[in-house]
Amino acid sequence: MIQREFYLEHLIRSMWNGEIKVITGIRRCGKSVLLFNLFYNYLLKQDIADDHIIRLELDQRRYSKYRNPVTLCEYVESIVSDKHEKFFLFVDEVQFTIKVKDKDTSGIEVNIYDMLNELKAYENLDVYVTGSNSRMLSKDIATEFRGRATQIHVYPLSFAEFFSYVGGDKRDALGQYMLYGGMPRITALKDETDKKSYLKNLYDELYVKDIVERNRIEREDILNAILDYTASQIGSLTNPTNISNALTFMRNEKINSPLVSSYLSHAMDAFLIEMARRYDIKGKTYFNYPNKYYYTDIGLRNARLNYRQFDSGHIMETSFIMSLSGAAIPSILE
Repeated sequence: MIQREFYLEHLIRSMWNGEIKVITGIRRCGKSVLLFNLFYNYLLKQDIADDHIIRLELDQRRYSKYRNPVTLCEYVESIVSDKHEKFFLFVDEVQFTIKVKDKDTSGIEVNIYDMLNELKAYENLDVYVTGSNSRMLSKDIATEFRGRATQIHVYPLSFAEFFSYVGGDKRDALGQYMLYGGMPRITALKDETDKKSYLKNLYDELYVKDIVERNRIEREDILNAILDYTASQIGSLTNPTNISNALTFMRNEKINSPLVSSYLSHAMDAFLIEMARRYDIKGKTYFNYPNKYYYTDIGLRNARLNYRQFDSGHIMETSFIMSLSGAAIPSILE
């Protein structure tokens, strides 16, 4: 298992800070593993008893009854209430919860955020949550706690993390990383065809569908054109107006700038791409435009373009920027 020390240390620093810890990030980047494996094992090594770590994986059938937030809250309270020992609560795939009417509040509708904020009041309980899908992005989960949460944002593997697992010749490993990226599942796939198929399915069947379903996208073809364009222009300064002009020319139909801006925003909300703003050193402020757009994972970008554009300079820039976003790393090549 890849030891994601940067994020694990962030979780450790955040223990018992009085806030709910929300682990965010693009889907399939390792959020659940970080919490339910790495952090869980850390707690066990600190002599925390296993029965003092309450783990609820709401996507699993055996935990389905706790998708009712009132049932979940009552279950946890039955364990921690009137106790002097400290407990930890892990809730995975929190988006599976439903809204219900609480009989104890005259039928007022409550949700998981109401219940977790209620549980947060227990001084002997430390709460951690993760999860995302088209209905509820991990960004939404953090937002719903309205300043009462600590956000730990997780990226795909940095090159340092990737190399710590695959080992071997560093330049060979860098070549693989620049081609297939750092989605954790990639490290378990040995066949090149399997890697390409995995990334393409992730892109088409998970991320794009999430964006379309969540935002009720009417022009999926334009969304795909924008994603293609940003994939081909990584590391280049641009803005929604430039993109709309380019797409208007290529598609021979008018694509307006507000639509491009909206679709870019949806892709960023899903953590598929990120925007890097330029900073004016003299004026000590950020420029409004133009900016640079990077894919959160370079393997997803390459899969999007069917591995046609392998610009090592821009790919190196993207890999380095995304690695620095997630963790301070040493020089890629010593």
